[in-house]
Amino acid sequence: MFRELMRKKQALTPEECAEVLKNTRRGVLSVAGDDGYPYGVPINHLYSDEDGHLYFHSGREGHKIDALRRCDKASFCVMDEGVREAGNWWLTFRSVIVFGRLRIVEDHERALELSRRLSFLFTDDRAYIEEEIQKSGPAVLCFELIPEHVCGKRVNER
Repeated sequence: MFRELMRKKQALTPEECAEVLKNTRRGVLSVAGDDGYPYGVPINHLYSDEDGHLYFHSGREGHKIDALRRCDKASFCVMDEGVREAGNWWLTFRSVIVFGRLRIVEDHERALELSRRLSFLFTDDRAYIEEEIQKSGPAVLCFELIPEHVCGKRVNER
């Protein structure tokens, strides 16, 4: 059902894929948008070691939420910052694509906790996070991407 990588020597292990997903903060979520057009949106995420799912927070309305409600299939792509070896102009980076199904987190308390965890990836200012949760918590919607296929590869720009 899912394609294999063409360049198998560049493939990342499942553990390397999880590491990239855990350590990157942003990626592009792609869903089936309006009139059959793909819709890719940059979004930050939380990778959960506990279940291997990806979690996102969002407003309750908009293009991505409409698409999610129409079709639960999605892909999410991330890439790390890459490294440049001394004397080289090119970067070598790792990218991961997750294919899976989206599901809204119906338990609002869990959605708020996921929002907190996601916020702590960007700041450790607990007072700020709690103030934001109090202010926008009632409007928060979280959804998860349940992976069906994960693949990653090492890319050399040269």
